[in-house]
Formats: sequence, structure tokens, C-alpha cells
Amino acid sequence: MQSSIRDWLRWGAWAAGFAVALNAGAATAAAQCSERTQSHLIAPNGTAIISACEQSKQGDILVADGQVEVDYQHQQLRADHIEYDLQTHEATATGHVQLDYSNQHLEASDAKFNIETKRGVFHHVHGEVKIERKPNPAVLITDNPLSFEAVEVDRLDEDTYKIVRAELTVCRPDRPTWKFYAAHAVLHVNRKVAMVNANFRLLRIPLIWLPYATAPAASKMRQSGFLIPSIGQSSIKGFVLGDSYYWAPKDWLDATIGGQYMSLRGGSQTAEIRAMPWENVNLTANYFGVIDRGLPGPNGVLMPEGGHTVTVKFDALLAHGWRAVADVNELSSLTFRLAFAETFGEAVNAEANSAAFLTNNFKGFSLNFALIDDRDFLNAQPQTTVTIRSAPEVRFSSVDQAPWKRLPFYFGFDSSAGAESRSDPDITTAAFVQRDEIAPRVTLPLHWGPWLGVTTTYAVDLARYSAELQGGLAIDEPVARTASELTVDIRPPALTRVWQTHNAKWKHSIEPDILYRDVAGINDFGRFIRFDQDDTLTDTNEFEYGITNRLFRKRADGTTQELLTWRVAQKYYFDPTFGGALIPGQRNVFEALDDITPFPFADTPRRMSPIVSDLTINPSGSYDIEFRDDYDTQRHKLTAAGTLVKLHPYRNKFNLTIADFELRNDPILQPLSNQLRTLFGYGNLNSPGWSFNGGVSYDFVQGVTQNEIAQVSYNGSCCGITFEYRRLDLGQVRTENQFRLSLVIANIGTFGTVRRQEKIY
Repeated sequence: MQSSIRDWLRWGAWAAGFAVALNAGAATAAAQCSERTQSHLIAPNGTAIISACEQSKQGDILVADGQVEVDYQHQQLRADHIEYDLQTHEATATGHVQLDYSNQHLEASDAKFNIETKRGVFHHVHGEVKIERKPNPAVLITDNPLSFEAVEVDRLDEDTYKIVRAELTVCRPDRPTWKFYAAHAVLHVNRKVAMVNANFRLLRIPLIWLPYATAPAASKMRQSGFLIPSIGQSSIKGFVLGDSYYWAPKDWLDATIGGQYMSLRGGSQTAEIRAMPWENVNLTANYFGVIDRGLPGPNGVLMPEGGHTVTVKFDALLAHGWRAVADVNELSSLTFRLAFAETFGEAVNAEANSAAFLTNNFKGFSLNFALIDDRDFLNAQPQTTVTIRSAPEVRFSSVDQAPWKRLPFYFGFDSSAGAESRSDPDITTAAFVQRDEIAPRVTLPLHWGPWLGVTTTYAVDLARYSAELQGGLAIDEPVARTASELTVDIRPPALTRVWQTHNAKWKHSIEPDILYRDVAGINDFGRFIRFDQDDTLTDTNEFEYGITNRLFRKRADGTTQELLTWRVAQKYYFDPTFGGALIPGQRNVFEALDDITPFPFADTPRRMSPIVSDLTINPSGSYDIEFRDDYDTQRHKLTAAGTLVKLHPYRNKFNLTIADFELRNDPILQPLSNQLRTLFGYGNLNSPGWSFNGGVSYDFVQGVTQNEIAQVSYNGSCCGITFEYRRLDLGQVRTENQFRLSLVIANIGTFGTVRRQEKIY
């Protein structure tokens, strides 16, 4: 027995040595092929050049051995042995067969290939197709070629391959993390690859089976077909399973239609259409709806919260300077949005505003036709809304223009006519309330050297309404107003100081400004129905004064940056009741009040507005800090305080956003509020390596964490994985925990419930 084993070992060593010697001899013979022969053969569409170590002719067959190369029409066939038919132009190749054409490369054990028809059959194939990928915010991109292994490949033409028992990937061929295995596949170069009976394997572990699947094989990655299914789990939706179909019939048109099954709620439907039929025309439409079974209420009865949202955006540049814009938003109920919105920011948006404009600007004039529908939701349960419409409305205006070259008088005007309506819990008007308005103005700017500038503007505002308010009710009785407005804008000289450091030049300026404004003629303010800010004009006699500090830096390379801007302003009202328009004991919102601060502060007669401070610090492109404060001198306290910090240093790999806003005014004016929003992250979802994003929204008044999110991702060269946790606490309507997991496949998309294009807020 031992002798037998010894004999086998000796025979194996001899065989291995003989193989090494044979390979070395072949390599030496190949290296000794210093003189190559060439044949120039006439083909129907050109000349085929065959070079090899040895060539011979047997009838119509040209036999070539040793480093054989066939070049014809930018395609190159190489092999150890090739027999070329001079009549049919078919080459039979064996031994280290390689074919290169354009961005395609094939390696095979043997092949039959027709250089004229570009059709051939290859066996035991490894192939690669290089594709230039464009950046895509929704997909992980890799520069690796599309590579495949196959038992047999039938090349039908220069762009089509039929592949038998295919293994496809965009990972490195020597170390593939994932592969698609398919019994049959058809590769359309620069278009797509279609697979039959395909299964996706990660680290050789089967994960997904698909009877038919397609993947993009082009830089644009637009290919009609079903998208990768999404699977997830939610505490209020249950098990979630969904899929979508992407349809791209034209280069300028695509659509996505899909649905989801939610085991605890029902089903949802989504649709998106995008179109750019002409160069300056864009259309996007989205639909999201849910048919909801509902969750059990206090008495055990199911309470459905289904509904739908529709958004349409349209923008077109038309002939002769016209432009058409539409932004349509339809929401069935605020309860639906709170229950099914994916992000916190979308869920707490209590508005559904729509507008459509047709506008033309010419020679300093502007003509606009508009349809406007503003809908604000005050409460979700029971639902109460404020709806204001302007349909239709026309506005015609002019910028200030000087008819005389030698006289510094500038004339302009604003005018409008439209049909307005309003509906809220307190006021319901007729469907069409006519409102006509015209406001001509004249402006006289005067300057006394560089140290003083005074600009005076006088305007007359004429308005007529076909309905008025009487006792809180809208009555079909016309009402008119004739108001005069005088403004004097005084700009005293600015104080500046300039100094030099070793690497920069600095400038600090202090810029005072004074604005006097007098409005008269608004009689019986309470009779006017408030449709928009034009209807909040009241009598006022006021001074606004402020100081703006600016700090500039000019670097040695000539770039200039405004590092700091700090403006402090306040108003003084000579008429504390605004012509009797102010009603004590309630919130009052007038133009004279809200143009100094957006937060209401007047529930009693006022002489002084709050002192408003707005400080912005931008030391570099990586930092942006803003502090906004309102100090009420009548209440002797800070009534509003806001902080916004944005940091994105380290070449934008790290980012941090902190926003905190607190309202401390009287509850009659504004409910007390103090909310904090944080968002932080590291890395990029579409770049190799680790990335992390997280955020928290906390309400200090209610003591509730409204939103939490954490998202961790890792991307390799050809795939990645993303885990996400979300929690939304929206009161009685929704308290939900979401767990999401997605597998990211480079150049294709994601499998799971974390969509790359979603924002975490």
C-alpha cells in the first residue's frame, strides 16, 4: 500500500513537471515569434488584416497560429489558433479567444465569429461592457463595468448578446459581492439587460427571485419595467409590501405607478408623471392616496383616516415674452396627511395652496393673470379650514420710470381687478366678491452729496369692493376706500472704518436709516373683508428707525465676503389705535404691524413696536449662524427668540443644523411655543464608505419628542446597506415607530423601504 502511494506521488510530480516544462516551452515559443506575418484580405466593407506567427492557406481557408489577431472595422479578434473562411468571412477561433469592440470585451475558450455580420457564438465566456455613469442622487453609482460569466453567448449584432446561464454583476469580477444569476439573458448594449428566471445572490446567498427582470445598461438609466419591491414594518401600518412600474416611452416623458399593501390599514396608491415635451416646458404631477380600514377607536369601532394628495407643477416659457406657471396642491383632509405623511415636515404642513399665473413683463410694465386658492387647516379633528380664492384676477403694474431726463420724478402704479371669496368658521362670502384697486405713485429721490439721501414717495390707493362686513357677516353692499400714503426714506451718512492685516483687508460700516410713513383715508376698517395683505392697510403715522452693522473681509486673492450683518430696528406710532382699527383684547394683524415683525404683538393700543434684532454670521462657506430676537419694550420681555446654526465643514462630509424658536408673548396673541429641530450627518448616501444621518424634533412646552430619526448606511464599490429608524408623535392622530432596511444595488436602485431620494425631514 505504501509503495502504491509512493508511486502515485512520483507520477504526480513528473506530470506537474512536464506541464510546467510544456508551458515554459510554449511561452518560449511565443516569445520567439519575433517575425509576424500579415495578410490583407478584401472584405465587402473594407480590408481585414490578419497577423500571426504562422499562416498557411488550405483552399478557401486561411490557417493562422500563434498570437493571431484579426482587425476589421474597429473590432479585434485574438486567439491562439484561427481558421478564416475567405468566402463567408467566418473565423473559427480556439485558445484564449478575445473580442474587443467599442466598450465591449469578451474572453472565451472557443468561438465562431463572422467579422462581416458581426455575429458569433462564444463558449465559456467572461465579458465586460464599460458604461459611463452620470451622477444620480437616487442611485449609488460605480465606475465598474457590467461584467458577466456564461456557458454560451450568441452575439446577434454589435449591440445585442443572448446569454445562456448568465452570471451578471457590476462588482469587481475577481471579488463580486453580489450577482444576478439567470437561465437566459439578453444584453442590449447602451440600453438594458433583460433576465429570465433570475435570482439575486448576496455573498452567494439567494435573496430575491424574479421570473423576469431588467437592469439598465446605459448612462441615462431610463428603462421601463417593474421596480425592485419594497418591504417594511410599521407599528401602525403593520407589514408593508409594495411595488411600482416605471414607464419611459419617450426621452421627454416618464411615469411611475405603484401601490402598497399595509396589513393593518389597507392599500395605498402612488403615481408620478414627469414631462418635458419642449425645451422650456416642464410638467410634474404626483398622486398619493390610501384606502384605509382604520384603527380601532375608544369604543372599538374602526376609524378610517384615508384620503389623497395631488400636486401638479407646470412651468413654460411661451412666445412673445409670456410665461405660464402653475403650482396646484390638493389635500383631502389634514387627518390624512398627519396619519400617512412619510416625513415630519410634510406631516405638520397645514396648508394646501394652489396658484396659476400667466405673466408678461415688457418695457417696465408687468401684466399678470392669476387663479389663486389658499387653504389653511386650523384643526384636524374636527376639521376646520380657512379658504381664500382669487379666481380670476388680473394685475397690471409698472416699475418707477422717469418721463423727463432732467427732472428726478419717477412715476409708477399698481392695479388689480378680480373675483374674491373667503370661507372660514367666522366669515363666508359669496362665491364672487368683486375687488378693484389702483394705486398710482410718484417718487422724488434727492441726494446731498455722499452724506445724505432722501427719497419721498406719494401714492393714492383707490379700492372698491362689492361686499362688506356688517356685524361679522358678509353683506352684498359695496364699499370703497380712498387712501393717501406718504413715505420719506432718509439715509444719513454711514460711518466706516477700514484697516489692513497681514493677509486681508477689513471694513466695518454702521448704516443708520429712518423711514417716515403716513397713511390716511381708511375709514371704517372693520367693514373691509380680509382676502390678502392688500386688505390689511390701515391709517398710520409712524417712524421706523434702525441701524445696520456690516463687517467685510477682502482676501489677498481679491474675493470679498460679508462676514457679519446685524440690524436692529423699531417703530414709533403717533396714532396708537391706527385710526380706530385696533380692537383691544384680541390679536390685531395690520400691515403697519407685521412689516416690522411677523409675530403679532398688539392687543392694546401701541406707541412702540418691539425692538427687532437680526444677526447673521457667516465666517466662511462652511458656517452660517443667525439669531433673531424681538424685545417688547411695553411688556419688558423678550417675546420671540430664534436661533439657526448650519455647519458643514470637512468638505461637506459632516453637517449639522440646529434650529430653535421660542415665542413668549401673551397667549391671546400667540400660543406659547418652544421647539427645537436638529439634523446632523456624516458622509454621503451615494458615496463609498460609512454615512450617518440623524435628527430630533422636541417641543419644550408640551414636553414631547415629535420626531426622531436615525439612518446608518455603508456603501461598498458595488452595493450597500441602509438601516433606518423613525418615530413620529403627532398627538392623537399618530404615534408611529418605523423600522426600515434597504439593500442598495449600484447602478440599479434599492431593495427595501428606504428610498434614496427621501429627505429625513
